[in-house]
Amino acid sequence: MDLLLAGQFDQVDSEIWNKIRSAFADALGLEEDEVELAHTVIGDLEAESLDFLDIAYKLEVAFDIKIPRGGIENAARDDMGDEQYEVDGILTDVALERLSAAMPEVPADQFVSGLRVTEVPELFIVATFYNLVVRLVEEKNHAA
Repeated sequence: MDLLLAGQFDQVDSEIWNKIRSAFADALGLEEDEVELAHTVIGDLEAESLDFLDIAYKLEVAFDIKIPRGGIENAARDDMGDEQYEVDGILTDVALERLSAAMPEVPADQFVSGLRVTEVPELFIVATFYNLVVRLVEEKNHAA
């Protein structure tokens, strides 16, 4: 299974996508055709922080996986060594690079200098969750 890159949503596994679309629609009270891979979860779909928990739960059940809380941000923080992730709530340049690498589905121009840690969830698009599910399913399958 391939991860999606920014603007390249034609490689979608339809079985995975249908479950993800259903989870988002159910959690947010939308019709499934209102959920698209490129939609921002907060801006376009108007999700709130509690909705993220509901979406994560629905995805965990649908795929029999465990989604770690803060998983994407934690992946960017891993192995930072002495370099700082943020200063006074603002992401460092190194953190921006790592987040961009951890979220290849989000256009690189979204990771701008001055981005606050609290603004990171605003970058999440539905494809962010698609990629996360694909990674976790692959890890589960390799562990089995």
